[in-house]
Amino acid sequence: MNPDDISPVKHDAYAVLKVRDFRLFMTFRFFTTIAFQMQGLIVGWQMYEFTRDPLALGLIGLAEALPNIATALYAGHAADRYNRKRIIVWFTLLFLVGTTLLFLFSIKKLGLVAAFGVFPIYLVVMISGISRSFLYPSIVALMSQLIPRHLYTNASTWNSTMWHVAAITGPALGGMIYGFFGVRVAYLTVLFFLMLALSLLFFVKNRPLPQFVEGEKLVQRLSSGLRFVFKNQILLGTMSLDMFAVLFGGAVAMLPVFTAEVLMVGPQGLGFLRAAPMLGAVMMSLVMAHRPPMVHAGRFLMIGVAGFGLSIICFALSRNFYLSLFLLILSGMFDNISVIIRSTAMQLLTPDEMRGRVASVNAIFIGSSNEIGSFESGVAAKIMGLIPSVIFGGMMTLGIVGFTAKFAPRLRRLNLREID
Repeated sequence: MNPDDISPVKHDAYAVLKVRDFRLFMTFRFFTTIAFQMQGLIVGWQMYEFTRDPLALGLIGLAEALPNIATALYAGHAADRYNRKRIIVWFTLLFLVGTTLLFLFSIKKLGLVAAFGVFPIYLVVMISGISRSFLYPSIVALMSQLIPRHLYTNASTWNSTMWHVAAITGPALGGMIYGFFGVRVAYLTVLFFLMLALSLLFFVKNRPLPQFVEGEKLVQRLSSGLRFVFKNQILLGTMSLDMFAVLFGGAVAMLPVFTAEVLMVGPQGLGFLRAAPMLGAVMMSLVMAHRPPMVHAGRFLMIGVAGFGLSIICFALSRNFYLSLFLLILSGMFDNISVIIRSTAMQLLTPDEMRGRVASVNAIFIGSSNEIGSFESGVAAKIMGLIPSVIFGGMMTLGIVGFTAKFAPRLRRLNLREID
């Protein structure tokens, strides 16, 4: 079905799923996300087995974030200048190369870890960071070309749903395979999902290149995304709120420590804990697909981030595996409210020729919150202790919500229907 043949007369929660290329593209993202999430869990557990140091887990986040942020602006420029599908193919292949190296490091007979320690693993994580830096803006920009404007909110919701279902499957599958079959089989499974995803991407039709201003200097193009975001209070506000909330409130990087030392479960339990926030996000996505948060988007945004912070504080205090699982599910439900509102606002407010560069700026905010947040969690746990550091992070999240609600009234009153 041609995307332009779908009429915006009536809200249809499943309208965007009728677009063939969108379905194919979302399936590609589904399998790549499973692979990314599996690899993140495998590397984290493997690193903790090698070092038994929470700071080493934080350094994994830093090793991925620094090259990701360093290349993000050029990655956005590339997404607005070159064939977006081709970029996605090449950098998925680069990620696949990194996974192959991790597989080789896990073969004890080669003696690579014994000879060089965990340093080569950090190098591969850096390669993965560069790969994901180029993938994200091209994926966001190409997705917007696959559908008409009136389906952006619907697409954001289903995109979030598919991503989170994959993010549930990835950690759970990674933990089970690692626990029962070992690290090498786990890495081979990651390679399988990457190759399956690439085979699907080839069936997505190419889209025309966006408009390009001839004669514009590279420095101007690299900085134009930053200028666009910082001049738009809504985009800057939603990205900043999410960045600082997750930067301080995220506890995912420390889950291997909670798993081993607090809840006393193995890698299988870690897989379920990693998947729990994603399960909550899927549940919330299904609700928001039928009842999109359009009119009172700003209010829902504040409630979602505050609820995320409270859930993380309660998780830190839990000593029961099932209660911890429930609280992480709750954190994912609250967090996904802000994810959908932010991605919808970004699609509605960004012209097509700027999508890659604006997405790259958003990637910098996301990288700062997730990967650098992992490093912050590791340092805080080292200095303050595991549980006090997570409680402190949750309280900081609540403080940031209060500050934003008071000093950003326009964001608090955000109405996405007026933008649309």
